[in-house]
Amino acid sequence: MTKTATADEAHVKASMRKVALTALAGTSIEWYDFFLYATAAALVFPSAFFPDSSPTIGLILSFGTFAFGFIARPLGGILFGHFGDRIGRKKTLVIALIMMGIASTLIGLLPTYATIGIAAPILLSVLRFAQGLAIGGQWGGAMLLVTESAPHDQRGYYGAYAQAGAPVGVILANLAFIIISATVSEEFFMSWGWRIP
Repeated sequence: MTKTATADEAHVKASMRKVALTALAGTSIEWYDFFLYATAAALVFPSAFFPDSSPTIGLILSFGTFAFGFIARPLGGILFGHFGDRIGRKKTLVIALIMMGIASTLIGLLPTYATIGIAAPILLSVLRFAQGLAIGGQWGGAMLLVTESAPHDQRGYYGAYAQAGAPVGVILANLAFIIISATVSEEFFMSWGWRIP
């Protein structure tokens, strides 16, 4: 093997490591935001957004809004996949990350049913749908970016980095809620503490 071939191979490996770790980080952030919602839907949203319902119906309605994210996911994959082919995967990944960040922030700032009435669960559902579009675009785009950039014989290996972001995000989202709920009173947690993560 020549010196040039060895240098090229080292450059490709370093470049792929950067792409894979970036995909892991981006996917972890997206799934963190996506699954923060799941925990809040179980613990907080029934009383905050559906207080006129029985606890059981409130929980069902809350998980119904959670489902909107999964309904929107394939649509986000199609939408962002289309634009990823046209304007580039990196640009659409950035747009998806920003979209997720904005939707998650707005959910954290959203007034509850007690403040704005029926508009609260409607806005919650719309923002959850936006989260689903974003995760559909980001996850598919990250997988494609990594696997298309990887050497042919290592596509599965590097693609696994983007895939690993989902469980990392789930773990981080649950840890965030555990830490917040353990450090503040239940009253504060139910009123504003859930908005912190």
